[in-house]
Amino acid sequence: MKDAKPLLRFNGVKVFSATMAQERENLGEKVTAWIRERPQYQIVDTIVTQSSDEAFHCLAITIFYWEDRPAK
Repeated sequence: MKDAKPLLRFNGVKVFSATMAQERENLGEKVTAWIRERPQYQIVDTIVTQSSDEAFHCLAITIFYWEDRPAK
């Protein structure tokens, strides 16, 4: 496949989601704040998902990251 993404290593995932209009409007700021508070995380991929039914619209932002962890 020509357009396939290369395999990215990650050891952490954070999912942000919102269904209410006000929450969806503020979701970007929430994600940005979370990333800024964790400069040690290397973001390796992000997926934005939107789904809806007759009554609700859901927006989800999934962040995949790599965190260097001390060897045990």
